[in-house]
Amino acid sequence: MPVDTHPIRILSQRLSIEPFCEQDAAESFPCLTPSLTRYMSWEPPASLEEYAQVWEQWLPAIADGSDIVFTVRELVSARFTGLVGLHHTGSETPELGIWIREDKNGLGFGGEAVRAVVQWASNRVAAKHFIYPVATQNRASRRIAEALGGVVIERRMKEKYDSVVYQIPGV
Repeated sequence: MPVDTHPIRILSQRLSIEPFCEQDAAESFPCLTPSLTRYMSWEPPASLEEYAQVWEQWLPAIADGSDIVFTVRELVSARFTGLVGLHHTGSETPELGIWIREDKNGLGFGGEAVRAVVQWASNRVAAKHFIYPVATQNRASRRIAEALGGVVIERRMKEKYDSVVYQIPGV
Protein backbone atom coordinates (compact mmCIF):
# COMPACT_ATOMS: atom_id res chain seq x y z
CA MET A 1 0.00 0.00 0.00
CA PRO A 2 1.42 3.42 -0.92
CA VAL A 3 2.42 5.85 1.78
CA ASP A 4 0.65 9.14 2.52
CA THR A 5 3.46 11.63 1.87
CA HIS A 6 1.75 14.79 3.11
CA PRO A 7 3.08 16.01 5.41
CA ILE A 8 6.26 14.04 6.06
CA ARG A 9 9.17 15.39 8.04
CA ILE A 10 11.61 12.85 9.41
CA LEU A 11 14.03 14.19 12.00
CA SER A 12 17.24 12.60 13.19
CA GLN A 13 19.96 13.93 15.44
CA ARG A 14 21.46 16.18 12.74
CA LEU A 15 19.12 15.91 9.76
CA SER A 16 15.72 16.94 8.47
CA ILE A 17 14.36 14.67 5.73
CA GLU A 18 11.34 15.63 3.61
CA PRO A 19 9.94 14.61 0.22
CA PHE A 20 11.77 16.19 -2.72
CA CYS A 21 10.03 19.21 -4.23
CA GLU A 22 10.71 21.53 -7.15
CA GLN A 23 12.54 24.01 -4.92
CA ASP A 24 15.16 21.35 -4.11
CA ALA A 25 16.27 20.99 -7.73
CA ALA A 26 18.49 24.08 -7.90
CA GLU A 27 20.40 23.04 -4.77
CA SER A 28 20.76 19.37 -5.65
CA PHE A 29 21.78 19.77 -9.31
CA PRO A 30 25.31 21.20 -8.76
CA CYS A 31 26.09 18.26 -6.46
CA LEU A 32 25.49 15.70 -9.24
CA THR A 33 29.07 15.36 -10.45
CA PRO A 34 30.71 12.53 -12.42
CA SER A 35 32.67 11.48 -9.33
CA LEU A 36 29.51 11.42 -7.18
CA THR A 37 27.59 9.34 -9.71
CA ARG A 38 30.38 6.84 -10.46
CA TYR A 39 28.53 4.26 -8.33
CA MET A 40 25.09 5.11 -9.67
CA SER A 41 23.42 3.48 -12.66
CA TRP A 42 22.96 6.85 -14.37
CA GLU A 43 25.19 9.71 -15.44
CA PRO A 44 24.83 13.25 -14.08
CA PRO A 45 22.48 15.47 -16.08
CA ALA A 46 24.27 18.00 -18.27
CA SER A 47 21.95 20.90 -17.46
CA LEU A 48 19.28 22.02 -15.04
CA GLU A 49 16.77 21.50 -17.85
CA GLU A 50 17.92 17.90 -18.35
CA TYR A 51 17.73 17.37 -14.59
CA ALA A 52 14.14 18.70 -14.61
CA GLN A 53 13.20 15.87 -16.99
CA VAL A 54 14.34 13.47 -14.25
CA TRP A 55 12.96 15.02 -11.07
CA GLU A 56 9.64 15.98 -12.65
CA GLN A 57 9.03 12.24 -13.08
CA TRP A 58 9.56 11.74 -9.34
CA LEU A 59 6.80 14.12 -8.26
CA PRO A 60 3.70 12.04 -9.16
CA ALA A 61 5.17 8.95 -7.46
CA ILE A 62 6.10 11.02 -4.41
CA ALA A 63 2.57 12.47 -4.33
CA ASP A 64 0.93 9.04 -4.45
CA GLY A 65 3.46 7.58 -2.01
CA SER A 66 4.56 4.73 -4.25
CA ASP A 67 8.16 5.87 -4.72
CA ILE A 68 9.60 8.58 -2.49
CA VAL A 69 12.74 10.61 -3.06
CA PHE A 70 13.58 12.53 0.09
CA THR A 71 15.69 15.66 0.39
CA VAL A 72 18.20 15.50 3.22
CA ARG A 73 19.13 18.76 4.94
CA GLU A 74 21.23 19.59 7.95
CA LEU A 75 18.83 20.24 10.81
CA VAL A 76 20.45 23.41 12.15
CA SER A 77 21.46 25.18 8.92
CA ALA A 78 18.90 23.64 6.50
CA ARG A 79 21.80 23.19 4.05
CA PHE A 80 21.10 20.68 1.27
CA THR A 81 23.05 17.50 2.02
CA GLY A 82 21.75 14.80 -0.33
CA LEU A 83 18.88 12.59 -1.42
CA VAL A 84 17.61 9.31 -0.03
CA GLY A 85 15.17 7.10 -1.89
CA LEU A 86 12.49 4.73 -0.68
CA HIS A 87 11.36 2.98 -3.84
CA HIS A 88 8.49 0.53 -4.47
CA THR A 89 6.76 1.26 -1.16
CA GLY A 90 3.91 -1.11 -2.02
CA SER A 91 6.32 -4.02 -2.36
CA GLU A 92 7.25 -6.51 0.36
CA THR A 93 10.84 -5.42 -0.31
CA PRO A 94 11.06 -1.64 -0.77
CA GLU A 95 14.40 -0.48 -2.12
CA LEU A 96 16.65 2.08 -0.47
CA GLY A 97 19.14 4.42 -2.10
CA ILE A 98 21.29 7.32 -0.90
CA TRP A 99 23.71 9.93 -2.09
CA ILE A 100 25.34 12.64 -0.03
CA ARG A 101 27.06 15.67 -1.53
CA GLU A 102 30.79 15.11 -1.81
CA ASP A 103 31.85 17.86 0.58
CA LYS A 104 29.77 16.11 3.28
CA ASN A 105 31.04 12.57 2.67
CA GLY A 106 32.65 10.81 5.60
CA LEU A 107 30.63 12.62 8.26
CA GLY A 108 28.03 9.89 8.81
CA PHE A 109 25.14 11.74 7.17
CA GLY A 110 24.40 8.89 4.73
CA GLY A 111 24.05 6.30 7.47
CA GLU A 112 22.02 8.65 9.62
CA ALA A 113 19.64 9.44 6.75
CA VAL A 114 19.13 5.82 5.69
CA ARG A 115 18.61 4.71 9.30
CA ALA A 116 16.01 7.46 9.82
CA VAL A 117 14.11 6.49 6.66
CA VAL A 118 14.20 2.78 7.57
CA GLN A 119 12.85 3.58 11.05
CA TRP A 120 10.12 5.80 9.62
CA ALA A 121 9.16 3.37 6.83
CA SER A 122 9.12 0.35 9.15
CA ASN A 123 6.00 1.81 10.76
CA ARG A 124 4.31 2.74 7.47
CA VAL A 125 4.92 0.09 4.81
CA ALA A 126 4.21 -3.63 4.86
CA ALA A 127 7.82 -4.60 4.21
CA LYS A 128 9.27 -8.01 5.04
CA HIS A 129 12.62 -6.26 4.74
CA PHE A 130 14.32 -3.57 2.68
CA ILE A 131 16.76 -4.10 -0.15
CA TYR A 132 19.73 -1.87 -0.80
CA PRO A 133 21.72 -2.33 -4.03
CA VAL A 134 25.28 -1.04 -3.74
CA ALA A 135 28.31 -0.97 -6.04
CA THR A 136 30.78 -3.57 -4.80
CA GLN A 137 33.55 -0.96 -4.64
CA ASN A 138 31.43 1.58 -2.73
CA ARG A 139 32.76 0.84 0.74
CA ALA A 140 30.92 3.77 2.38
CA SER A 141 27.50 2.57 1.21
CA ARG A 142 28.36 -1.01 2.10
CA ARG A 143 29.19 0.12 5.65
CA ILE A 144 25.78 1.82 5.87
CA ALA A 145 24.02 -1.43 4.93
CA GLU A 146 26.13 -3.53 7.29
CA ALA A 147 25.60 -1.11 10.20
CA LEU A 148 21.84 -1.59 9.69
CA GLY A 149 22.18 -5.37 9.92
CA GLY A 150 22.21 -5.84 6.15
CA VAL A 151 23.39 -9.09 4.60
CA VAL A 152 24.29 -9.68 0.96
CA ILE A 153 21.58 -11.70 -0.80
CA GLU A 154 22.51 -11.20 -4.44
CA ARG A 155 25.29 -10.12 -6.79
CA ARG A 156 24.58 -8.21 -10.00
CA MET A 157 26.63 -7.15 -12.99
CA LYS A 158 25.82 -3.58 -14.01
CA GLU A 159 27.01 -1.69 -17.06
CA LYS A 160 29.09 0.72 -14.94
CA TYR A 161 30.03 -1.54 -12.02
CA ASP A 162 29.45 -4.82 -10.22
CA SER A 163 27.03 -4.63 -7.32
CA VAL A 164 25.69 -6.49 -4.34
CA VAL A 165 22.17 -6.32 -2.96
CA TYR A 166 21.77 -6.15 0.79
CA GLN A 167 18.71 -7.28 2.69
CA ILE A 168 18.12 -4.89 5.59
CA PRO A 169 15.65 -5.73 8.36
CA GLY A 170 12.96 -3.28 9.40
CA VAL A 171 13.06 -1.88 12.91
